[in-house]
Amino acid sequence: MPEYMIAFNDEWVAEHTMEQLRQKSIASKAVLDEMKAAGVFVYANGGIDASTALFSVEAENGDAVFTDGPYVETKEHIGGFTVIDVADDEAARYWAGRVAVCLDWPQEVHRFPDPRRFEE
Repeated sequence: MPEYMIAFNDEWVAEHTMEQLRQKSIASKAVLDEMKAAGVFVYANGGIDASTALFSVEAENGDAVFTDGPYVETKEHIGGFTVIDVADDEAARYWAGRVAVCLDWPQEVHRFPDPRRFEE
């Protein structure tokens, strides 16, 4: 089965109070628990923003060049994501919709090919 990443961009979300964030955390935990019960949950993390970027790396003349913090030209940052392992796009739509509604934040979904396809 393919894996899907449901993600939101930190730039898409307005400032929230700590109480609002606590409520969002409770709501999203309930959806993650449903994913776990359904056997589709792989991994999630919602505490990401530009401040969590330790370093960036790019190739320059065959060498890795490291820079502290996020990539200098990056204006958008992932705010959080959930990875699920479901049968098809329709199932991914269902779970992405649940996440978008519980958080009241837009989400973007990426499909990754079945990782087991390389296990031959």
